[in-house]
This record gives sequence, C-alpha cells and structure tokens, in this order.
Amino acid sequence: MILFPAIDLKDGACVRLVQGEMAQATVFSNDPAQQARDFQAQGFEWLHIVDLNGAFAGRPLNGPAVAAVLGAIQIPVQLGGGIRDLATIEAWLEHGVARVILGTAAVKNPDLVREACRLFPDRIAVGIDARAGLVAVEGWAESLTITALELAKAFEDAGVVAVIYTDIERDGALEGLNVEATAELARAIKTPVIASGGLSSLGDLHRLKAVESTGIIGVISGRALYDGRIDPAEALRILKHPSPRGSKA
Repeated sequence: MILFPAIDLKDGACVRLVQGEMAQATVFSNDPAQQARDFQAQGFEWLHIVDLNGAFAGRPLNGPAVAAVLGAIQIPVQLGGGIRDLATIEAWLEHGVARVILGTAAVKNPDLVREACRLFPDRIAVGIDARAGLVAVEGWAESLTITALELAKAFEDAGVVAVIYTDIERDGALEGLNVEATAELARAIKTPVIASGGLSSLGDLHRLKAVESTGIIGVISGRALYDGRIDPAEALRILKHPSPRGSKA
C-alpha cells in the first residue's frame, strides 16, 4: 500500500485546509519544491499535489509551484485541481506529471474522463470527494445528489487507474480516516481505491492495512505528516508489511 504525502497549493504555498474551507488555511511551507525534496528524502515513493486555487477557479492557478516541484524530485507525482479539458491534461502529462486526477470534470464532463483514459492509459484517476456520502464538486463548494458509489461505478469500464475517495467532513480535521466507508466503496467496485481525509495516527494505517484486500491501494496524508503526528519511517514500514492473503471481497 502506498502512502502519498500531500502538497496542497494555495497562492504558491503548501497549506492544509479544514473540511475544504479556504478561509481556514494553515501555511506549512512557502517553498513547495523544498517540501517535495524533504518528502522524497524521507522515503516516499509518490507525491500527491492539489492546486486548491485551481479547484475553485476551474483552471490551473499554481502552475509555477507545480513546475518547481516537478523539477525538484524524481518520484512520480499525481496532480489534481482545476483540470477540466484534454489540453490541460496533455500539457501536465508532457510536463512530467505521472497521473492526472479529474474530480469536478468527472461529474460535469464524464466523456472527458473516458477520452482521457483512452488517450492516456493508466494515467487518469478520478477524485471523488463526498460529504455524508454525496459527491461535492467545484472545490467542494457545490454538493450534488449523486452518491460516491454511483459516480465510481459510472467509470468502471473507462480504464480509470484509481479512485481517490475523500471524506470531506474529516479532511484536515485529524479525526481519523473513514476506513469503513472507504472499504465499503472498494468492495463495491473493481477500480482500485486510494483513501483520503482525516488520517491522524499510525492506528489509522493499521486499520486501513487490515482491509487492504478490499481493493485499497493507498492513502493520502497531509496535516498529520506536517504536524509530526505520524513518523514517516514507521508509517511506510506499516504499509509495506505484507497483509494477509486474500482476494478482493
């Protein structure tokens, strides 16, 4: 299982929000590239980046910061936030992003997801952000009536490499991962799932690892890493330890 350290970008800085509220941003670093180097040096094998300004605006707004990160590290990067058309997807992939995450676009332009998966196999993920089980888009500012499971199932045959499932109510709140809901989603679909939102302790990682066979392939951590609540070396050890054999149930 992969642990993805998160760099959430607001106005060029690394920040963490609480439940997606831009007004509740805590700045952890004004040098995203150096933060990325630090994560790489700690042994992480992937990096998760979100352009928060872009998610609200519907177009990339932290391009220079993302480019600086890409130029600073060798580990692969998955990027989301404000990516709403093929030209932007292609541009980021050509610039060195390993995987593009489509969130709002998955709801409002599902054909874009299918076309992107066709053109760029194994490089498109869908971000599903849910509040009380219902999908939210436009930087979580707009809630819909479609459920996370309904949206995930809509792309089962599209070739999506992973579904990134975020529990908005826990994001940035350090209240613990919603392991139950994440595992329930993973059991119900064939697409691999990456957990996000609320990771607060090594105990969360143990609980998540215990349900790895449901189809959960990774987890994203932001504030807990920045606050020092999670030791990177121990976290990576837990997730790399072999889990009991078992098929996706």
